[in-house]
Amino acid sequence: MTQAASPAYRGIIPPIITPLKDRDTLDVAGLEGLVEHMLGGGVHGIFALGTTGEAPSLSYRLRREMVERTCQLVGGRVPVLVGITDTSFVESVELARFSAEHGAKAVVLSAPYYFPVGQPELVEYVEDLVPELPLPVFLYNMPSHTKVTFELDTVRRAMQLPGVVGLKDSSGNMVYYHQLVRELAQRPDWSLLVGPEELLGESVLLGGHGGICGGANLCPRLYVELYEAAVKNDVHRVMELHAQVMRISGTIYKVGRYGSAFIKSVKCALSVLGICDDFLAEPFHRFREQERERVGGFLTEFGITRDHAWPAAANLSA
Repeated sequence: MTQAASPAYRGIIPPIITPLKDRDTLDVAGLEGLVEHMLGGGVHGIFALGTTGEAPSLSYRLRREMVERTCQLVGGRVPVLVGITDTSFVESVELARFSAEHGAKAVVLSAPYYFPVGQPELVEYVEDLVPELPLPVFLYNMPSHTKVTFELDTVRRAMQLPGVVGLKDSSGNMVYYHQLVRELAQRPDWSLLVGPEELLGESVLLGGHGGICGGANLCPRLYVELYEAAVKNDVHRVMELHAQVMRISGTIYKVGRYGSAFIKSVKCALSVLGICDDFLAEPFHRFREQERERVGGFLTEFGITRDHAWPAAANLSA
């Protein structure tokens, strides 16, 4: 009997932040500490050069260093995925090749940004690019940043390409997500992952395969346990852990006033815990002392420490 195909990528695959010392220098010791912190929390993979990793703001040289060092530090313990989104077709291909040479297992691709792209053009772009890539490809639906959605017909076309193995949906549109789940029957080997961590529990209960959750940089075990509870259909436990995710989302992530608040707050929290530096690529800057004190206060309140980076339920349910 032939074994039925199943998705190769499941679970929690955090979009790792890029620890920086200055605008073009990687915080190498911090990256090592962060990788070990997340792997110690049981994550199922690591996604380098995503939105949380500030990829579009990094030099091409630094992107390659981040890929190489991340793959070295992970050492094959979990798969490393690499974001190759770019306005340049050639640069996407070159980064994919570099990533493959250094041990990455898959690449992640959103729609090219800046020029508005129609759906027929997006289909042609994917169909032209995928055969040039040496690794399996995840599509990345991020309309808030690219201004383009991978519409359902485009996803169906992409599912016909063997080199495309899944999709990360960061739209936050759960009607769209329901529709994607229905399409999985076409490709039982496809992975469907969610971006917004606030939707992780319900997305897995609906039939998704996990999440690319930025908060897992900070509290990896929390998101791993939420995923595992959803896989077991333990709805009561899912609701308990989801409440903890929402408490973090509603406090630490809200310290800043602008769209950059999430990245700033996660980097700041990791810095307060002594895991890595919190320098941000321009045009952004790290939190000032007042905001840093607020983040530190929440970490103390929730019982989040470097050695216990998973808040106690009693602290978060208040």
